[in-house]
Amino acid sequence: MESAYLFQGLLSAHQYFRTGNEAERILADRIDQLWRDAEWNWFRKDGENVLYWHWSPSYGWEMDFPVRGYNECLIYYILAASSPTYPVPPEVYHEGWARGGDIDTTVVTYGFTLPLEHNGGQTYGGPLFWAHYSFLGLDPRDLKDRYADYWQNNTSHTLINRQWCIENPEGYEGYGPGCWGLTSSYTRREDGEVGYAGHKPGKRDLGVIAPTAALSSMPYTPEYSLYAMRTFYEVYGDSLFGQFGFYDAFSPEYEWFPRRYLAIDQGPIVVMIENYRTGMLWELFMSCPEVQAGLRRLGFQFRNPGI
Repeated sequence: MESAYLFQGLLSAHQYFRTGNEAERILADRIDQLWRDAEWNWFRKDGENVLYWHWSPSYGWEMDFPVRGYNECLIYYILAASSPTYPVPPEVYHEGWARGGDIDTTVVTYGFTLPLEHNGGQTYGGPLFWAHYSFLGLDPRDLKDRYADYWQNNTSHTLINRQWCIENPEGYEGYGPGCWGLTSSYTRREDGEVGYAGHKPGKRDLGVIAPTAALSSMPYTPEYSLYAMRTFYEVYGDSLFGQFGFYDAFSPEYEWFPRRYLAIDQGPIVVMIENYRTGMLWELFMSCPEVQAGLRRLGFQFRNPGI
């Protein structure tokens, strides 16, 4: 799964550098070779119609974790179907990721429609990074398959997450229109130590806000995300903002400001703000011919890139 995030970025870089100077073309060729060498179909574990998260040369398939949707892993299946050398057939996507069609379960919360069953969080959706990680390069605008309109899914997911924080059923200090966003991040433990948790509306709301949740949602909710950005900066100042931008997480309820960064949360902020501004990363990734072929193989409709 982590390899899928890596290749989402590498393929975007490939498209950027492939027509550059000699050194840039050499870099693009190296990326292309890595892409062609990646054995995506290996992760079917003896030909099953599902992809597994992990294989280890020391422990084999001991982790035994088939990846089924909906969560942050859509890009895994799309890249596996797009591989020019080791592709998986469409059945792996439809039977494995889409659970034989059971992923298609519509729920309306706060007036916003989620067209997909979110693993373990159907009423409110999962942690908000599910609307970010697969969509750093994969363009959700006009992206549709037989199960969902992914722009609608991601926008509704964001608005539900924000509305939960506004209504604030747990009564946490600080929550509101300018302070929202529940996702996986650092968290405050009862013993005062810093841990990690998948924050989301419902029982997993622990009173901890992660700036990446609202800020990486910039394409979906620009006015609300910008308002959150200004609130984070103007209300909390140096307690929340440091050399590399906003710290990973905080809690006004517990007066908890750990001043720590988590790279996998920082990165999507930059990428999604740029996608909101120019669509650059979306355009680059979606311009890959193999990605377009893979999406068509799985039955997706998508926006043709402008480059």
